[in-house]
Amino acid sequence: MATLRISVLFTFLLFIGSLIAQNPLPIPSLLTGPEYDLILQKGTKEFFSGIPTTTMGVNGDILGPTLVLNAGETVKLNVQNNLGEPSTIHWHGLHVHPANDGGPHTVIENGTTWSPQFEVLDKAGTYWYHPHLHMKTAEHVTKGIAGFIIVRDDEESKLLLPRTYGLDDIPLVIQSRAFDTNKQFLTLSALDNTILVNCTIDPYVEVPAQVVRLRLLNGSTERVYRFGFEGDHSFHLIGTDGGLLPSPVTMTRLNLSPGERIEILVDLMGMENSSIFLKSFASELSNGTYGADNPSIMPMGSIQGYASNPLNGQDFEVLRLDIIQQTNFPVLQIPTTLVNDQPFVASQANMTRSLTFQAAQMNMNTMVNGPFVINGSSFNLQTINYQIPINNIEIWELTNMTAIAHPFHIHDVQFYILDINGNPPPAHLSGRKDVVLVPPGNGTVRFIAQFSDFSDPVIPYMYHCHMLSHEDAGMMGQFLVTGGTTSIQPGDEHTFQFFPNPTNDYLTVVLNSDIQGHILLTDHLGRSVKGLSVKHIQGNTLLYDLRHLPTGAYWIQMASDNGSVTTAKGFQIVRD
Repeated sequence: MATLRISVLFTFLLFIGSLIAQNPLPIPSLLTGPEYDLILQKGTKEFFSGIPTTTMGVNGDILGPTLVLNAGETVKLNVQNNLGEPSTIHWHGLHVHPANDGGPHTVIENGTTWSPQFEVLDKAGTYWYHPHLHMKTAEHVTKGIAGFIIVRDDEESKLLLPRTYGLDDIPLVIQSRAFDTNKQFLTLSALDNTILVNCTIDPYVEVPAQVVRLRLLNGSTERVYRFGFEGDHSFHLIGTDGGLLPSPVTMTRLNLSPGERIEILVDLMGMENSSIFLKSFASELSNGTYGADNPSIMPMGSIQGYASNPLNGQDFEVLRLDIIQQTNFPVLQIPTTLVNDQPFVASQANMTRSLTFQAAQMNMNTMVNGPFVINGSSFNLQTINYQIPINNIEIWELTNMTAIAHPFHIHDVQFYILDINGNPPPAHLSGRKDVVLVPPGNGTVRFIAQFSDFSDPVIPYMYHCHMLSHEDAGMMGQFLVTGGTTSIQPGDEHTFQFFPNPTNDYLTVVLNSDIQGHILLTDHLGRSVKGLSVKHIQGNTLLYDLRHLPTGAYWIQMASDNGSVTTAKGFQIVRD
């Protein structure tokens, strides 16, 4: 009897302790357009009392504001880099010209501002932004640079959905992080045993006793989650990476890999004054998935430190929802239909491409640790892997010959999954996607997409594994969309033009007569080209002598007198 009382008391104290340990969930601030000012900066945050952790953030110490974009609107995003080192910002999931995409070629040097401008062509949904500088992506994301993008459109606005930001429409970026003995972030470590939600440990959020909308982003560098609520409380999936589904899908579990987003509705009616936990049921993840009991599908081979991480293969709490009284105008029902969507079908494709994931050297260790390659090649900034004719509808066949699952992401497009391991996708994977988890052990995924609207003869889009350590180590490729009538971005015709492209010796640049500022030439890493000979031919026409420069990709940037980069265009130097 005494033992029973001690056990009950211990359990009660654990329960009370868990309540006391909870921290209020911060909601990222909201920015509306059409013009947005974003400052990349360093900072600190106390995850552990009295110990500051060095961070990076956007308009603050860590994370960034949520950007609200309206479909059909032309927006301008001024990204000022005050980090003290180069970086980039990629608008993950948005369909934009490659010069606006923010990939590794579009380097923002410290002290400069990048100002892409584009029309929002995407459907209503949850997107995000994050750095994409090659070999620095994992570090910059780990330290805190990430933020939500919410796109709104007329079709979504007509639906009876929760959309009061921070009250019944809540963004949640879930990340696992590793800290060293000084409580500083570790970038490449399997000791990511601390779960952060909106960069907060052990969070809780107050939500009304009605239908609530949660926007979940897996912002982890490697970890896969299997989300669900305690007690198998059901939820209703309404959206994936690229927008809303035709109708809700009722579920109790859903896997989310790095880079993926979902929107879910949770019915909390009749639950006022109670709490419920969002959890990750990692014990249910299949081996061969980062976060499962074994990250490898094979009994041999693992990741250093992985076995001692208490999150792996174990169920754990992510966020406590404390349910309070209803709002004045609550949403009280789950809609039966959402939006119209017409997926492409395989018969529409005019090209099939095959991509195979392998370890650079095949053995038990590298099959789960890498480095990994695609079609036998590691990423090279100077290599274009594919040239895709504009408006092509293509099937991409992905085969994973490694021992660990890889989340594959492609820029520029949203795709539709045709099959996974030969089977049609389940309902929750039938919508628009830009990330898909490719199963290990010769697992396959086929998807179909159209490459429309934007082309450029020089500036590529990327495709890669969204496990950021894999991406930085070379599991990435790039493609050009070619054959369009113009590669000029909206508004660029009013700044400058140049020819020929590609060139092998000289480049002629013609400036608009109203231009205020100066021209910079940079290489593919954003470094200023030194020792240039420039001749004024006549008026605003300049002739650049490039004969001393090596072949490769370069940028012409128009910079204002204060250093702000207003326009950037790419060109190539090619010689036999």
